[in-house]
Amino acid sequence: QVQLVESGGGLVQPGGSLRLSCEASGSALRSYIMAWYCQAPGKERDFVASITSGGRTNYANSVKGRFTISKENGKNTIYLQMNRLQPEDTAVCYCNLQDDRDIDYWGVGTQVTVSS
Repeated sequence: QVQLVESGGGLVQPGGSLRLSCEASGSALRSYIMAWYCQAPGKERDFVASITSGGRTNYANSVKGRFTISKENGKNTIYLQMNRLQPEDTAVCYCNLQDDRDIDYWGVGTQVTVSS
């Protein structure tokens, strides 16, 4: 069993930045993909960015050049640096981990609000 704990959401003005964190704990993790998904009000949960245990990254087109996903070496912790945030980025963002058996785990989400 894997547990995911997210942190770092909050309220920020347009043009501002936030950094989300997600720590995975529980079963021994070897090969996995960790990712961020965000769900804006009234919309579906959308893929934002992912990173493999080997460090390979992937981004949604809408966040390329603004968001950066990274991984802390030696730890099952990832970050999402969110820059140049706009009101349309307001969402609940969820951490996801897919393990080497293709089982998905989700965090409870962290609120990102962009407003003046």
